[in-house]
Amino acid sequence: MAATMKDIARRTGLGLATISSYFNGGNVREKNRIKIEEAIEELHYEVNEVARGLKTNATRTIGVVIPELDQIFCTQIIIGIEDILRSHGYATIVCDCRTDKKREKDAVDFLMRKRVDGIISMPVDETGAHLKSFHKTGKPVVLIDRKIPGISSDCVLVDNEKAAERAVDLLFEKGHRNIGLIGGPREIYTAQERLRGYCNAHKKRSIPVQESLVYHGDYTMQGGVRALKDLVKRNPHMTAVFVVNYEMTMGAVIGVNELGIKIPRELSLVGFDNREFARACSPRLTIVTQPTQQIARRAAEIMLERLDAGNGVEERNYITEKLQTEIELGKSVRDIREI
Repeated sequence: MAATMKDIARRTGLGLATISSYFNGGNVREKNRIKIEEAIEELHYEVNEVARGLKTNATRTIGVVIPELDQIFCTQIIIGIEDILRSHGYATIVCDCRTDKKREKDAVDFLMRKRVDGIISMPVDETGAHLKSFHKTGKPVVLIDRKIPGISSDCVLVDNEKAAERAVDLLFEKGHRNIGLIGGPREIYTAQERLRGYCNAHKKRSIPVQESLVYHGDYTMQGGVRALKDLVKRNPHMTAVFVVNYEMTMGAVIGVNELGIKIPRELSLVGFDNREFARACSPRLTIVTQPTQQIARRAAEIMLERLDAGNGVEERNYITEKLQTEIELGKSVRDIREI
């Protein structure tokens, strides 16, 4: 027969309240903690998480819903979130929705049935419809990378608009005037912000944005290949291109190689994310780097803060944090004014 908390109480001489406090993460004197842990080992006691969850209405699990598991940005975020939550006794259930709104809703419904204590989401559905039922439970939701108008929740972002503006500024400063943009899907918040930054850099120099230089991609490697080739075909006058995510950056480099274009002599390129890939390219890429560890840490920390404070949506002052990116200079950008 499996050991119970009463068996631990008898073995240690401690009260059930102390034993319960230990298992629920409460404050327990050090000498009592040692007694309890020795008894757990001797009795081979195993916590019945299902039974405890039914009693406390807490499962100590957090759902993480991301658009693409094979995107390095998503993977790095997940790793960071899991590390922090695990250190605080929480498990994670990761759902990959394949950038599909129905899969995303199904994932949230699944997590609700699993009675997760909170959800961290990098949303695909810009309306937030997939989160509305979960939001009514009063359990915390933390959005990362993308904000949803009309959904009251905490949010951790990077300043995508400023990041794109600075990248295009760099190209303007090197003398470029015909700068292509391989952007993201029109409906995605981050893509909208990065397009706005691209336009801002043009506006402050009174340089019109040429529609032919703007390509709305799909955040995939193959999409980056298609985009680069299409921009080159439509814009023989283009001297530089800015790509707004890692997968499309990799695709753009493949497209450049397949077309036999020399970087930066024939085309300058600024990409997004992944220092290792930037270093592996020849010449080394200039890239915008996102603080993925900081994003993951803040998302997990905010979730833990909400869980510690308890539920009660009406009493929350929601947090929106915008973190800053950096530009790592490589040799893929040429000053076209040099002779």
